[in-house]
Amino acid sequence: MAHTVESRPTPSATVNRAPIRILPSLLSCDFARMADELSGIEAAGADWHHVDVMDGHFVPNLTIGPPVVASIKACTTIPLDVHLMIEDPDAFAEPFARAGAHVLTFHAEVRLTAEVQRATIRAFRDAGVPQVGIAVNPDTPIEAVADVLDEVDLVLVMSVFPGFGGQSFMPEVLPKVEWLRARGYAGMIEMDGGLNLETTPRCAAAGADTLVAGSAVYGAPDRRARIAELRAGALAARTE
Repeated sequence: MAHTVESRPTPSATVNRAPIRILPSLLSCDFARMADELSGIEAAGADWHHVDVMDGHFVPNLTIGPPVVASIKACTTIPLDVHLMIEDPDAFAEPFARAGAHVLTFHAEVRLTAEVQRATIRAFRDAGVPQVGIAVNPDTPIEAVADVLDEVDLVLVMSVFPGFGGQSFMPEVLPKVEWLRARGYAGMIEMDGGLNLETTPRCAAAGADTLVAGSAVYGAPDRRARIAELRAGALAARTE
């Protein structure tokens, strides 16, 4: 790992006042009706669309590539949060930037040192991506991204092992979020995996503000009400 912190800091008393963003994950939508699903979820109050890109190597699943992301961009009005679960993110910086990614996130597990993390961040920025994120899997220490926190707009803390939707939330990752806020990280902290009405408040209480929910939103009978409930629960959970 690039950096090791001797001990986890005590959670900060500083309140995170960033907006709560609710990001429905396209992995849970009806792909045969994607355009309708996207417009409907936007009308229901989604802040961003979360787009999972998997290569069948870094994770044991395949999803979509830049041409599909470009098609998604063409029929959407809110930002695309593109999560790259792939082995060679640098090679795809320009294709996904051209496709319309607003946030492009790569995994620390494929860029293990600060030097190569910075190279990937530069590649994304040079490609014209507006915002850059770095992700950590549940079994990756958060210290793996400590040296580049000043250089990324978002840290994605995975609360399941990536690859498939519908998994159960892993509460043992919440101290990573607390550690980031205690360290003074003021950027966006995103959580992805098993988020629902019960787990979303726990994420917000720890300091997360960007919350990915797949089946909890797309599987709800009233998606507008569900997004409102998730947002309200997260806001209420923030420490005063």
